[in-house]
Amino acid sequence: MTPPLLKLGAVLSTMAMVSNWMSQTLPSLVGLNTTRITTSDTLTQISPKEGWQVYSSAQDPDGRCICTVVAPEQNLCSRDAKSRQLRQLLEKVQNMSQSIEVLNLRTQRDFQYVLKMETQMKGLKAKFRQIEDDRKTLMTKHFQELKEKMDELLPLIPVLEQYKTDAKLITQFKEEIRNLSAVLTGIQEEIGAYDYEELHQRVVNLETRLRDCMKKLTCGKLMKITGPITVKISGTRFGAWMTDPLASEKNNRVWYMDSYTNNKIVREYKSIADFVSGAESRTYNLPFKWAGTNHVVYNGSLYFNKYQSNIIIKYSFDTGRVLAQRSLEYAGFHNVYPYTWGGFSDIDLMADEIGLWAVYATNQNAGNIVISQLNQDTLEVLKSWSTGYPKRSAGESFMICGTLYVTNSHLTGAKVYYSYSTKTSTYEYTDIPFHNQYFHISMLDYNARDRALYAWNNGHQVLFNVTLFHIIKTEDDT
Repeated sequence: MTPPLLKLGAVLSTMAMVSNWMSQTLPSLVGLNTTRITTSDTLTQISPKEGWQVYSSAQDPDGRCICTVVAPEQNLCSRDAKSRQLRQLLEKVQNMSQSIEVLNLRTQRDFQYVLKMETQMKGLKAKFRQIEDDRKTLMTKHFQELKEKMDELLPLIPVLEQYKTDAKLITQFKEEIRNLSAVLTGIQEEIGAYDYEELHQRVVNLETRLRDCMKKLTCGKLMKITGPITVKISGTRFGAWMTDPLASEKNNRVWYMDSYTNNKIVREYKSIADFVSGAESRTYNLPFKWAGTNHVVYNGSLYFNKYQSNIIIKYSFDTGRVLAQRSLEYAGFHNVYPYTWGGFSDIDLMADEIGLWAVYATNQNAGNIVISQLNQDTLEVLKSWSTGYPKRSAGESFMICGTLYVTNSHLTGAKVYYSYSTKTSTYEYTDIPFHNQYFHISMLDYNARDRALYAWNNGHQVLFNVTLFHIIKTEDDT
């Protein structure tokens, strides 16, 4: 009996390996964590992460190229996720089919042996019963040895029954894999004639064209605001934080100015990461207190409104000195014409792709907003535009490409409600909502380098992403 027992031990070892493989490896391969297969000829819920981006272009009546640039999410850099997912799935199914075929052949071979052994064991059991009924014909010692060997074999009978069931299961899996492979092949044919490498090359070529297109970008029109992204929670309810839009890509210094009055301390951080961790690199003690929260850092200098005056100060971070100061003629100050939240926010200094700006109100313009473009060196007013929007009714405002965008509130439900173009000296009412997550905005400024809005939202420093509609400059444009 010893050789058959050794052979049966090998069979049981194969059985354990088969059961473990079916319970762990096979479900993960078939499922791929995002795919459900059925025993029918259909494949449902294939849901890899969408990886498609569509860029469209056209020409306006004047022959200029117009396109909408949509920056894809960072995690969509996998290039043609649908095709690659399908290709990987097909490869795994093919590998799995080969493994199941080999396993099936080995299983069928061992299964025939098991069936034969099962018949022999059942025959032995019948003989033992006959012998036990007539034990007088045999010696007691020989009978006891045979009975012990039979007792060792009896527990294997239910194991063999389970083995037959699992063998049927393998056959069923084999049939399902055959169906799945056929369905996947059909899906690949429906997607198109391009294989993954061809599709990937098309995406690379498209991105190259898009980069060339973006190099020609002129100023754009605000279409959407998304976010916010909360960077940090610090300071009082009111304040300002900013980076320099004219700084190099490697220069990511952050400046932080807490409160809207009675303060002269500016804190500097070498990067956003240092700002989040609170690792200051330097502090500056300004010669004057500031008013409001509407300061701006531009080309290495801080521009702010001197407290209790309509004087604008230009302060150099490199030299620690005031480089220029000038009174903004007729501009209201000290809560005469603030934004709706108050806080001495009468004069709002800002910068965009075109240059440096001041937004304020005057008695001469009946308290409505005035936009002035400033010389960044001398602070001289280069040109001014008078709008019809009351400064006290504005929640906050910011400039993008020479257009002023005004929010209708600093509280919940705020949206960009009004815009004024300095290029055409015209205005329009807009409806661009954004999520005022912390219910009270006391600073909102656009950064042209980051293409983002910096905001101070009730003691939270946050960033909003903006989507702009761009007109592409052609060689025929003057």
